[in-house]
Amino acid sequence: MQDPILASLALFPQALRAHYAAIPPRHARFRPQAWEGCPSEHFDPLHQLWHLRDIEREGYHVRFRRTLEEDAPVLADIDSYVLTESKGDRGSAEQALDEFEAARAETIALLASLTPAQLERPATFDGFGPVSVRGLMHLLCSHDHQHLSGLQWLACRIDASDPHPFPHAFFAQAPA
Repeated sequence: MQDPILASLALFPQALRAHYAAIPPRHARFRPQAWEGCPSEHFDPLHQLWHLRDIEREGYHVRFRRTLEEDAPVLADIDSYVLTESKGDRGSAEQALDEFEAARAETIALLASLTPAQLERPATFDGFGPVSVRGLMHLLCSHDHQHLSGLQWLACRIDASDPHPFPHAFFAQAPA
């Protein structure tokens, strides 16, 4: 039986595509007037995607490799807003999703190859505390879910700001 955390991480790119597809294209850069209650970073829907791509490559790839290669490293917490600001405007949602999917495939290939001893390698995550490679997997999975929730929260705000944001055909195709 496959590890449930690894399975969740592997399935996330599909879930992300599906959740993002629920955002009307004209609202890709939607920013609500207030962010209270948002379960993820305060990024518009398109920047949610780019943030996930960046954190996968510049955050978790680095954290996993350092924890596997170094003795008890201290892993930097990344200021998501500074990282996003430093990147400026970038490409389309499709490009962000494709790049994220490729990055996540690299993550899965690495994690699936690890031994039980490697999964227990220790590190300290700045601002969080002691963590193992397996603990980092849990944090990454949690981060994934925060952003699916963030996209749904944004969809709710879009719905509240636009009387007809979602095409009726979208709902007509929803599974029963």
